[in-house]
Amino acid sequence: MALKAIDYLIFDKESGTYIENPEQVVRDDVEKHYWLNVLRTVVKDWRLYVMLVPMLAVFLLWRYFPMYELLGSFKLTEDAKTVAEQYYSGFSYFRTLLTGQGNAELSLQFWRAFRNTFLLSFYGLVFGFPMPIIIALFFNEIRSNIACSIYQVITYLPKFMSTVVMTSLVIMLVKQGSDTSGMHPGVISQMLNNLGLISSETAYSGMLNNPSFFRAIYQISGIWESAGYDSIVFFAAIIAISPTSYEAAQIDGAGKMAQMRYVVLPFILSTIVIMLITRIGSLLNIGYEKVLLLYNPSTYVTADVVSTFAQRNGIAGSLKGLVSAAEMMNNVIGMLLVIGANTIAKKASNTSLY
Repeated sequence: MALKAIDYLIFDKESGTYIENPEQVVRDDVEKHYWLNVLRTVVKDWRLYVMLVPMLAVFLLWRYFPMYELLGSFKLTEDAKTVAEQYYSGFSYFRTLLTGQGNAELSLQFWRAFRNTFLLSFYGLVFGFPMPIIIALFFNEIRSNIACSIYQVITYLPKFMSTVVMTSLVIMLVKQGSDTSGMHPGVISQMLNNLGLISSETAYSGMLNNPSFFRAIYQISGIWESAGYDSIVFFAAIIAISPTSYEAAQIDGAGKMAQMRYVVLPFILSTIVIMLITRIGSLLNIGYEKVLLLYNPSTYVTADVVSTFAQRNGIAGSLKGLVSAAEMMNNVIGMLLVIGANTIAKKASNTSLY
């Protein structure tokens, strides 16, 4: 439908004529001087924008520029040539990983690493994700501010230890023993042996040398390391709840457990959903550092993940194109998981990440 000039005018009763709409004048002025206003804002708050420069540099150097190397997934890998100089190989690397065409052993290693990556992440989601919520709920029930601060510091501290220190502690707690040298197994290994949960042979051979125990050790150490620190987000959401909500629940006869169920959890549900979506997004992104420090060739069957598979065959080996394809597949699946989880959350609870 064609617009007329009268659509932008209003009738002025005092003068008896049509005049331009004042609101439209303001909108036109703002639109006309939009970039000038942006420039004024940047000049006014230039210190804040200068602080963004390091972050932008990190993202450019470590997130965007490396994307160019993803072309190596589709090109023949030759160390003497750059990615731009190499010839396209199509999807040959992906066929090798998925079907074993040309290298069946490498394909088996990839699928084993992919399975271990998914299982470690899935167990971390099932057992690790609820723990920060439970810890935050307990913090909320502590009435002494001093005691609450002490408990929070104790649970936060493991997060600030380096991965090397944390894994060294784990190795010492479950280390192997030796009858010939008189070296005793780790404290945890001895305790589990005394309780009858593991055999003396397992305790002396080392739990980290047994593939069946690697996943449990990885998950328990991960919960110990990050559960307290991750509870900060949920605890912040809990303390934002109005005290009147608790008072209304108490008047209705709700006890502590009922207050958690009907007051606290519904209020922090949106935070839980957002954190769950982000956690699902990183479901297949397990860093190689911790696994690399804990695993050994005897535990590859349950410990080897995609990132360590890439490190072992790409950096330490010479199969850069194949491991680049493996990491690309891993990241694409992670992206699809984020989109799927976000779509389901939007339809189920009207809460989504975007």
